[in-house]
Amino acid sequence: MATIELFNTLSGKVEALAPVGAPALRMYCCGPTVYDYGHIGNFRTFLHVDVLRRFVRQQGIDTKHVMNVTDVDDKIIRNAAAAGVPIAEYTAKYERAFFEDLDALGIQTSEHVAHATSCIPDMVRLIQELAAKDIAYKTEDGSWYFRIARFPEYGKLSKKDFDGIEDGARVDVDEYEKDAARDFALWKAGKPGEQHWDTPLGSGRPGWHIECSAMATKFLGDSFDLHAGGEDLMFPHHENEIAQSESASGKTFARHWMHVRFLLVEGKKMSKSEGNFYTLRDLLLKGYRASAIRFLLISVPYRHQMNFTFESLAESTNAIERLRTFHQRMLKGGFAEGLNADIAAATAKAEQGYTASLANDLNTAEARAAIFDLVRTANSAADAGTLCAGNVAEILRVLELFDGVFAVLEDRDAALTRAALAWAEAEGRLGEVAPELLNNLSLGDAEIDALVAERTQAKKTRNFARADAIRNDLLAKGILIEDSKDGVRWKRK
Repeated sequence: MATIELFNTLSGKVEALAPVGAPALRMYCCGPTVYDYGHIGNFRTFLHVDVLRRFVRQQGIDTKHVMNVTDVDDKIIRNAAAAGVPIAEYTAKYERAFFEDLDALGIQTSEHVAHATSCIPDMVRLIQELAAKDIAYKTEDGSWYFRIARFPEYGKLSKKDFDGIEDGARVDVDEYEKDAARDFALWKAGKPGEQHWDTPLGSGRPGWHIECSAMATKFLGDSFDLHAGGEDLMFPHHENEIAQSESASGKTFARHWMHVRFLLVEGKKMSKSEGNFYTLRDLLLKGYRASAIRFLLISVPYRHQMNFTFESLAESTNAIERLRTFHQRMLKGGFAEGLNADIAAATAKAEQGYTASLANDLNTAEARAAIFDLVRTANSAADAGTLCAGNVAEILRVLELFDGVFAVLEDRDAALTRAALAWAEAEGRLGEVAPELLNNLSLGDAEIDALVAERTQAKKTRNFARADAIRNDLLAKGILIEDSKDGVRWKRK
C-alpha cells in the first residue's frame, strides 16, 4: 500500500493523507448548487475528487465521502419564482441531470449525499451555539451574522490580509445591516413570497456557508480528514466554513484541504459572453464522447490550470481508442507460449510508475504516461512476434489497475450519446445536434457488424466494388473500419 501525499492548502505543504481516529478516510466535497446544468469547469473538480477517492480505495483505505447538494439559495429562489414553481420542483430537474452527468463521466457516487433543505435543523442548532458564545448576532430585520472579529485566525486558509478592509466597506453582496464589513450571513430573514422556514431563529432561510458546516459535521463529526472543492470556493466559502465550525466546536474543522484549479477554454476564462461556456450535454450533442471528456479533464494534475481545447479533446479520443484497441488485443491472445523477460520488466515498471505518480500529489499526467509507455512497448513486441502468452495476464492486471482510477476502458459512449439525444429531443434542442452525430447513430451495432461481415465476404469473393461501397457508406455515417493482422475492427468517430 502506497503512502498518499497530497498538497494541503491549509499548511501550504505536500503532506501524507491518511484517516485519523477512524478506519475510513472522512472526506467532504462541496457539491452542486442545482439551479442549472453543470459545466465542464464544475466537473473537472468532481472528476479529480473521484480520482482521489478511487485511488485511496485502491490502496486499501475505505472512504466515508459526503457531498452536499445546495437546493436552496438566492439564485434558486429567484429562478423558481420566475418559473412560477416551488423550489423543490425547480431543483429536482437539475439535480437529476447532475447525477446523470456524474454517471456519464464515470464519477462514483459518494457514500452520503446531503441536501441543504433536509438539514435546516442542524444549521439552526449550529447558529444557536454561535449565538450562545456571542459570535452570532441578530440584526433588526431578523437576519443572523457571524462576528468575524471573534475569530482571530480568519484568513488562515486563503492567506488573505484583511488589515486594509475597514468597517463599512462594501465587501459582499449581503443586503442586510450588520455590525462590521466582513461579517457574513448565517441566516437570512424571509421576504414576502419567498420560500422560508419558521425556526427558533425566526422565519427565513440559511446562508450558503452555514450549510456546508452543518452537513459536514453532521455526517463526519466536528473534525475530519479532508475537505475538497474548486479553488474558487477557497475564499470566502471555505474560509467562512472554518470560522463558524471551529468557533462552535473549538476543534480543527478539516485537517487537509484540496483545491482544484480553474479551467480555461481555448485559453480564456469560460463564460457565456465569450461563447466558450460548455455543459457536458453541450459537448455530447456536438458529437464528443463522455469517456474522452473524462480522460481529458483528469489528464492535467489538479493543481495545474488546464486549458481545454477541442484539439486536445480529439487527442483524448484517439488516446482512448489506443487503450481500448490494445486491451482487446491482449484479450484476444494468440501469442506464443513462454515469458518475455523484457516485457515482464516493462510491465512491472509501468505499475510502479502509475502507483508512485498518483501517490505523489495525484500526478495523473505521469500515471497516464507510465501506462502508455507499456502500451507502446507491448504493441511493438506483439508486432515483432516476441510478446508471449505468459506476459498477458500481468499486462491485463496493470490495465485493470489503471482503469480502476481512470475508468475509460468500458465503451459506453454510444449509449450515453443516445441518452443525450433523447434528452435533446425532450427539451426541444435537436437543432443543436451535430448532423454527423445523427448519421453516426443511425445504425445500431448489430447492423454495423452485419455490413462489416458483408464487406469481408465481398473482399473474399473479389467483389471489391461492393466492399469499397460498404466502407464508404459507413465512413459517411461516422463508422471507421480498420483492417489489421488481428482482423477487422470498426469504431465510431
